[in-house]
Amino acid sequence: MSGSGSPEITVDGSGLRVAIVAASWHTQVMDGLVAGAQQTLSEAGCAQTTLVRVPGSFELPVVARALAAEYDAVVALGVVIRGGTPHFDYVCQAATWGLTQVALETGTPIGFGVLTCDDEQQALDRAGLAGSSESKGHEAATAALATARTLADLR
Repeated sequence: MSGSGSPEITVDGSGLRVAIVAASWHTQVMDGLVAGAQQTLSEAGCAQTTLVRVPGSFELPVVARALAAEYDAVVALGVVIRGGTPHFDYVCQAATWGLTQVALETGTPIGFGVLTCDDEQQALDRAGLAGSSESKGHEAATAALATARTLADLR
C-alpha cells in the first residue's frame, strides 16, 4: 500500500492480539512509524498490543518469528537508508525475505513497514510525522489487521 492509489481500509481489530516489532535506528522516523501503528491498532479496538524493540531492521525477522507464535498478527517496522556501500541491499533483502518467510511458515500476517529509502527526507516523508505525506506505520498495521481478518474468514 503506497501513496497514490492506496485503498481506504477500515478494520475491526476487536479480539485480535497484535505485536509490533520495531527497529531502533533513525529514532525520529521510527517514533513516527510506531506511533502510527499504535494509533491504528488502538482505533481498531485491538484486544492486546505489545511493542518490542530490536537493534535494527536485520533483526526484525527473528523476533517477528517468536511473536508470531503468540499473536494474531505482527507489524514489523524499520528503516534502511541507502549509503555508499552494498550494505543497504543486503539488509533490505534480508529483512524482506526474512519477514516473508515468517508469514509463510507461521501463517501469521506480518504487516510490512520497513522503509527502504534513498535518503533521510524520503524516510521522514513516509514516517507519519507532522508534515509527512504518508504514514507507513498506519499502513502496515492496517494491512496486518485486514489480513488477519481475511485469514479468520477463510478458516
